[in-house]
Amino acid sequence: MNISTVSAPGKLMLLGEHAVVYGRPCIVTAIDQRIHVEIERTENTTLVIEAPDVDIAGYEKSIETLGSGNIPKGAMFVEYAVQKFYAKYPCVGGVRVSVSSAFSSQIGFGSSSASTVCVIRALAEIYGKKLLAKQIFAIAHQAVLEIQGSGSGFDVAAALYGGTLYFVAGGKTVEPLKVSNIPLVVGYTGVKADTSGLLGEVAKKMKEQPEKVTRIYDAIAKLVNDAKTKMIEGDWERVGKLMDFNQDYLRDLGVSSQKLESLIVAAKQAGAWGAKLSGAGGGDCMIALAADDKRKAIESAIESAGGQVIHISSSSQGVRVDA
Repeated sequence: MNISTVSAPGKLMLLGEHAVVYGRPCIVTAIDQRIHVEIERTENTTLVIEAPDVDIAGYEKSIETLGSGNIPKGAMFVEYAVQKFYAKYPCVGGVRVSVSSAFSSQIGFGSSSASTVCVIRALAEIYGKKLLAKQIFAIAHQAVLEIQGSGSGFDVAAALYGGTLYFVAGGKTVEPLKVSNIPLVVGYTGVKADTSGLLGEVAKKMKEQPEKVTRIYDAIAKLVNDAKTKMIEGDWERVGKLMDFNQDYLRDLGVSSQKLESLIVAAKQAGAWGAKLSGAGGGDCMIALAADDKRKAIESAIESAGGQVIHISSSSQGVRVDA
């Protein structure tokens, strides 16, 4: 096979962010907005990347120099994914990679991890490597870690496995949860989160106040485990309350923001069962759980507070070969 087209979903963190980096569990769901990657084998020993959504056009580099030198931000995850795959499974020739997204890379839906998973899955397809999901996870997670320096891999897992997952750092536990139709409302602040910067700030707090931060992470772990049970039972009102508790702890960690808080308050005043930030914080998205008859009022409240409502479906299919 010379050409393969693969897609993978974006993700939304439901509960457990930041604590998951320190070995606690989280719950993440794959969303119906996807990254699409087409890879074509070439006779040249080069990587060529076309990713117009992130301003990459005609980027070319020899296979033997991948991962070195100055790499444009928009090409980094694709380049490292190819480099890691070739290092693990030496292949003849090069590849042309075309990437497109159904959502903006400015929104923290995990486009980088999704594209990394897509590239590795597509390379396995065109080179006839029958990789298990855990093998794809290992390569993709390694690539992401090398770029970001830290991370639990939950976004890689969401892109790879899809659905809604109970996840423990590094893929120690990847448990699909039998839930569907999560009654989510998503609001975007318009502010792109600085994930690596926020992770660094939290790591600094962990060094300065280890007992306090450890207590917060242990409390988050407990509420994640409670939420897992309540989600399976379909008790979304209780899950909403647990989201509120999770937001309290994230606020204590210092990763919320005035804009996030304004959207969260607006959603709750409009009748949401609960609301919290989703992801690293500092901006990006907030999420709320809502009964059907409250959804429109909550969406209007989020927009009135200056947020952008993003319509998504949860528990979407993981990485797949489309052609």
